[in-house]
Amino acid sequence: MSLINTQIQPFKTQAFHNGKFVEVSDATLKGKWSVLVFMPAAFTFNCPTEVEDAAENYGEFQAAGAEIYIVTTDTHFSHKVWHETSPAVGKAKFPLVGDPTHQLTRAFGVHIEEEGLALRGTFVINPEGVIKTAEVHDNAIARDMSETLRKLKAAQFVAKNPNQVCPAKWKEGEKTLAPSLDLVGKI
Repeated sequence: MSLINTQIQPFKTQAFHNGKFVEVSDATLKGKWSVLVFMPAAFTFNCPTEVEDAAENYGEFQAAGAEIYIVTTDTHFSHKVWHETSPAVGKAKFPLVGDPTHQLTRAFGVHIEEEGLALRGTFVINPEGVIKTAEVHDNAIARDMSETLRKLKAAQFVAKNPNQVCPAKWKEGEKTLAPSLDLVGKI
């Protein structure tokens, strides 16, 4: 079953964020756009490249009114050390969320039971706590946060413009479509 257009499940966990341990919960995500980025684990070879990419795009996510949450199956203590020892991860100004109980990885369908790790999953969640985009793929394939930003902006656009849809490769400011019988078979 797809998670699209479903409410996030209640959760509560700890994160390392800007030098402090903070609580993150389903309530934390409500009221603004959120992007959950699941990664297998801290201290791996591919995950720091994704954290660094998220950090390099973070200003644009903030300008769009969204918060990024990196989630691994590690503890918030591990994330503190990861942030302090990895030059790439040290660039993160967003919460590094621990999921040692696997509550989040299971709720979002990205848990690898045999390994106790997460698949690479990315979820855009609206301010009401409803999942609007979901992307899950093999752990050998890292993501491009500029594409996640494009999807976030498309989700925000259609939320504000419910009679419009964003066509393939749509970017902010480009033409959208108004679904109608007249378009069927003409595109």
